[in-house]
Amino acid sequence: MIISTEWIYIIMGIVCFFCSVYTFFDQANSRRIPSGLFYLIYAVTLLFGKVIPPFYTGLMVLAMVAIVAFGGLQKGSYNGAGADEREKSRKRLGNRLFLPAILIPVLTVLGSKLLVNVKIGSRLLLDPSNPTLVALGVACIIAILTAMMLTKSRPQTTFKESRRLLEAIGWAVVLPQMLATLGTIFTKAGVGTVVSGLITKVIPENSVFWIVFVFCVGMALFTMIMGNAFAAFPVMAAGIAIPFLIERFGANADQIAALSMFAGYCGTLMTPMAANFNIVPAALLDLKDKNHVIRVQVPTALLTLAFNIVLMYLLVK
Repeated sequence: MIISTEWIYIIMGIVCFFCSVYTFFDQANSRRIPSGLFYLIYAVTLLFGKVIPPFYTGLMVLAMVAIVAFGGLQKGSYNGAGADEREKSRKRLGNRLFLPAILIPVLTVLGSKLLVNVKIGSRLLLDPSNPTLVALGVACIIAILTAMMLTKSRPQTTFKESRRLLEAIGWAVVLPQMLATLGTIFTKAGVGTVVSGLITKVIPENSVFWIVFVFCVGMALFTMIMGNAFAAFPVMAAGIAIPFLIERFGANADQIAALSMFAGYCGTLMTPMAANFNIVPAALLDLKDKNHVIRVQVPTALLTLAFNIVLMYLLVK
């Protein structure tokens, strides 16, 4: 392959490394040393994660956790453009400002669909193991270059703005990787088997409704714990969906899989662990209540979960 997933991680690591350098030299940040160290360690895991033994990667993650736990992570100063200058630029660029943001989803879809089987010589253009992720990375790079041309910015501006966004996200930047690992650990540890045993003891084996109810609510709760429905699905599928709904009651596996993920997404709306959806928007919008997004979403999540339970019950019954 020509453009691999590893290259995308390396580019992310390079950006993160320069962000850490700016943080180290930010005299206005009283926590610049531990803050810079946090982002430097994160950059190292992205740059060399493929060659660093997992044990040492785990130690680095624990070091990052310690920095956050002891209050070492703090936002810096960015010396950005003033309000008047930003307003002047906004009027000059107009709707062209939205072009970089629009390019990312459009190019990601086009790349993942149209370029997945494209070869240059005998080598595939995109990594076949995850063409969508590679297409997303390439789309982001093109969007950055487009933004630089539109605003006539220097490359340094890209790193400075990346640092501003990275520090706005803060500790939540490492949550996706950590939660994905947690889901793998739960699956390897046989949590699904434990869940199956509890279901057998607590719920009547022939009660379709209560099995569906526990399954959907369990998907939502495990998603709230793990922050990701994809991490919760293997546990709940192994514990309830496969042995009870599919094998015992003959439910359609495709329908169960789709609806179970839908139930999991209800949990996503109600947890700070789903940082990309709930904590990051609050940070980027500089909301005083960091859980405001979650509070607004809870009623919708509960109603959607109830609807999902009823629909799955009707399809299985």
